[in-house]
Amino acid sequence: MGGNYRVQKAGIACTEAVQVELHVEPLCWGLRSTMAVPEYCINRLAAIGTILFLYTAGMAKLSVDWLEVFVQIYKTKSVTRAASRLGMEQASASIALNKLRQHFDDRLFVRTAEGMIPTPRSKHIYPELLEALARIDAARGKPAVFSPANAVREFRICMTDISEIIILPKLINYLQNTAPGLVVKAETISAESRARLTSGEVDLAVGFLPNLEAGFYQQSLFEQDFVCLAAKNHPRIQGRLSPRLFSGEGHILVSTSGTGHTIVDKVLARKKIARRVVLRVPSFLGVARIVAQTDFLVVVPRLFGMALAAQEHVQVLEPPALLPHYKVKQHWHERFMADGGNIWLRQTMAKLFVRSPTVL
Repeated sequence: MGGNYRVQKAGIACTEAVQVELHVEPLCWGLRSTMAVPEYCINRLAAIGTILFLYTAGMAKLSVDWLEVFVQIYKTKSVTRAASRLGMEQASASIALNKLRQHFDDRLFVRTAEGMIPTPRSKHIYPELLEALARIDAARGKPAVFSPANAVREFRICMTDISEIIILPKLINYLQNTAPGLVVKAETISAESRARLTSGEVDLAVGFLPNLEAGFYQQSLFEQDFVCLAAKNHPRIQGRLSPRLFSGEGHILVSTSGTGHTIVDKVLARKKIARRVVLRVPSFLGVARIVAQTDFLVVVPRLFGMALAAQEHVQVLEPPALLPHYKVKQHWHERFMADGGNIWLRQTMAKLFVRSPTVL
């Protein structure tokens, strides 16, 4: 239900009187100003609009703290984790959830083996409440400083299985020494990653994701190119891989996203170098063991190949054609650009992995 409200000054400390017509609809704000308005006034007017929306929607009696509990339960699927992220007792979070259930006359979340799953009503109101809280937070001014040494929080990072081997060990060791209260939950990059980054269900994505554009920021961490792996005791290949040998052997092809592998096929096709695929697998994690025990070859990112060569009986070979480099980047949504915890996580990733920092 929408309505028009005219706000004049409204107790806002501006350099001059401001008169703005605010068209209020559920989380869709149209500001039509009769004069130039400073940006900080616009932010506060947007917050006023949010409060007016909550009032017209029959939510005037709801506590902002309760709404924050709702959002965190939605993201974490757990009352315990929601309370932890908000720095409150679990009992307080449970009380807030019960108040919300009474207000909306709906269970909102149902306990299952996978956690607290939202009801259809919960899914419907989630984006509206999330946007309302974002508006209110923006009007509160400077956010609280994130203190990693004292923080208790779960960071969710979507990444490739390659990044799990290359990035996670170093990151986790660093967190154990500097931020022992932080937990990292890794998940695989998928078609849902974009939406999960936008909603805040995932804090960061790490990998090769060229399709993340509008609304996202990215920072290059390091460059990768490709190598081939073969068994150390391969009967026909030792130390050098010619185009003839490359095309004559059977290949393992990993079907996954976020690794830059699509550019390999394009380059090989352009150079007219065939790759005879005999095995397709969904993950890189088992390829070294398969290669070590067969005569198959596999093309993998260089850092990953070097890590596998230290663990398995495989040799690292230069490919028969020059394959392109690609950049491994960290990605985040613009909604969380100013979030203290997200800022710290991004800075930590850059500190640990960046070689020539470039924010794009």
